[in-house]
Amino acid sequence: MNKIYREITPLTANDCFMVFARKKNKFDFPLHFHDEFELNFIENAQGAKRVVGDNIDIIDNLELVMVGSNVPHGWFTHEANSEEIHEITIQFHRDLFDEKLLKRNQLSFIRSMLERSARGISFSPETIQMIKPRLIALSQKNGFDSVLELMSILHDLSVSRNIKTLMTSTFANDTLSYSSRRIEKAFEFMRNNYHQDVSLEDIAKIVNMTDVSFSRFIKKEPERHLSKV
Repeated sequence: MNKIYREITPLTANDCFMVFARKKNKFDFPLHFHDEFELNFIENAQGAKRVVGDNIDIIDNLELVMVGSNVPHGWFTHEANSEEIHEITIQFHRDLFDEKLLKRNQLSFIRSMLERSARGISFSPETIQMIKPRLIALSQKNGFDSVLELMSILHDLSVSRNIKTLMTSTFANDTLSYSSRRIEKAFEFMRNNYHQDVSLEDIAKIVNMTDVSFSRFIKKEPERHLSKV
């Protein structure tokens, strides 16, 4: 797990979200991150290892975790020996809910949960048992009804009890800083102008930072190996 891969998900700009339901006997996807929010339900995988940012844990028979945009995560077989692991993964765009919409009182709990998912969150067994049939049914829905049901599921999760934050705040802050839009913008600027002489000051201006601050930020980042899946 010394590499973190950037996943290019099949979710298109024309989709609100996608659901993937599958049965398998092992986990074989590497540690990765992607722009989209992800809600992941796992059943019958006791003993598997879950990694979310700097949090590593061994899961029980029921698992439901939400990770925010660009949060490194992955599940690994480890000591799980089930021949029928059940997994349902829901991915939705980070701008599915407009910022102005989330500021409305009726969506305050969803807004809080999405913000909290920047550090990864897991839900209690009681909540998982309650929401499990609806996650299964969601994979069979489509169209407008499926969007309404997703919003309803997210709301019910947001008001549920015993939501656990997984990552430490220090790791989350570093991850978010690295993956923020303005840093992405800096790299995009460098790619588009690689044939010209680009100074540190030029790049810092693009991201609204001083050249000293931007230099300090880049130097403190650990070396990362990011590849497209």
